[in-house]
Amino acid sequence: MEKIYQGKTKDVYKLENGNVLLKFKDDCTGKDGVFDPGENTVGLTIEGIGRANLETSILFFEVLKEAGVKTHYVSADLNNATMEVLPATVFGHGLEVICRLKATGSFIRRYGEYIADGTVLEGGYVETFKDDAKGDPLVTKDGLAALGVMSGEMYDSMKEQTLKITKIVADVLAKKGLDLYDIKFEFGYNNNEVILIDEIASGNMRVYKDGAIVEPVELTKLILAK
Repeated sequence: MEKIYQGKTKDVYKLENGNVLLKFKDDCTGKDGVFDPGENTVGLTIEGIGRANLETSILFFEVLKEAGVKTHYVSADLNNATMEVLPATVFGHGLEVICRLKATGSFIRRYGEYIADGTVLEGGYVETFKDDAKGDPLVTKDGLAALGVMSGEMYDSMKEQTLKITKIVADVLAKKGLDLYDIKFEFGYNNNEVILIDEIASGNMRVYKDGAIVEPVELTKLILAK
């Protein structure tokens, strides 16, 4: 088994069968010892968080599988905190896709003159970006095509899947009394198909309960509670 990439929260290995193995770690992004999923460096280690993130991802990937949504997920081993996935080529340098169900955060910082914090965005609003050093500027569909990152058809497929997956995740959370405001995904290209890759964990979503935001570690506990 060959290590092909060492990430902040996961290591990536190439398997003999052509698939890829993700090893979830207890390292978390943050700053000065404080957990922050928006940071781009490892800030602390939380014992067991890697396994918990994997367990959360398994839950959502299995729900998506039942709904007929194809992803890179193949199988997982909770005891070893690993997940076997299909190989996929990332778009650009790892394009991030956000689906917003309610206006908040950076959306309000950009457009607060036109919309109130917490306003429902009917049907969901999808945006894309990826450039940590430049503060993640937005990239449009036409911009992605002009840059050669993806075709218009690929973008349309990614957007359609993003809206569908977000609704499924939101429905799962709603059954636990949780309100999804926005969520971040990554997509890749496998056998001429655009598919969801990476993970679906609490650090990639903004969720509220009874009008108050739920921090990622607590959110993981609520999601996994039986």
